[in-house]
Amino acid sequence: MEVLVVGAGAMGRWAGETLETEFSVAFADRDPDAASAAADAVGGRAVALETTATFDAVCIAVPITAARAAIEAHADRASRAMLDVTGVMAGPVAAMREHLPERERVSLHPLFAPENAPGNVAAVVDATGPVTDTALDAIAEAGNRVFETDPEEHDSAMETVQAGAHTAILAYALAAEDVREEFATPVSRALSDLVGTVTEGTPRVYREIQESFEGADAVAAAANRIAEADGEAFDRLYEEAREKRRRRVEDAGTADDSVDGDATARDDDSTRGDGQ
Repeated sequence: MEVLVVGAGAMGRWAGETLETEFSVAFADRDPDAASAAADAVGGRAVALETTATFDAVCIAVPITAARAAIEAHADRASRAMLDVTGVMAGPVAAMREHLPERERVSLHPLFAPENAPGNVAAVVDATGPVTDTALDAIAEAGNRVFETDPEEHDSAMETVQAGAHTAILAYALAAEDVREEFATPVSRALSDLVGTVTEGTPRVYREIQESFEGADAVAAAANRIAEADGEAFDRLYEEAREKRRRRVEDAGTADDSVDGDATARDDDSTRGDGQ
């Protein structure tokens, strides 16, 4: 079987490298040199973005804002199945249902930067079959932990784990004053490390996440509640935060018991290719 990966950025290359154990891989990108380099890395081939050839599967690995257009543009190239690794799910799943109603469809979100693979991979298995089953097996065999979700749950979760988390970290980076290293506490040092993780990424990727998911306003509102609280009001907020943390830990323990594998999910600060 052959898969066409549309987008030769970091996530597209991860998809090609992961799937090449079960598929022959072709790449297409607005930058032909990027497509050629990605193809050479997996012993595959590069094709023109406007190719009329068909493939058993097409994997869309483009920026979030280009996902719907790419799905529509490349639907006819997918003879049996389409996958996407764009990082958002409601829009791509709806677009795949519209443009590939009789073919296999899976939306994937690797929750890590490709250089940190393997990790957790969220999956909406919208229309299963032998091609997508083979793709999912290849991803799992590479050491990733694939877990199923639905578009609404995924996109709602991203409001917290991506948009909200990034807002909190960037806000700390913008608000923090320069202090001598000797003043660092375990908490501030951990936050500084997180600032490094986020700011070593690509601004466009983080901008698209903020534009695609709500979450920033909730963090800003929570910060205002803390800033305005005093006395017992602060104590109540502190206890509220402690209780929410306790519930998250309990929920995480339940989830770990129900999913095999011990790969660690990491923040996705990767870039998608320009297969638009």
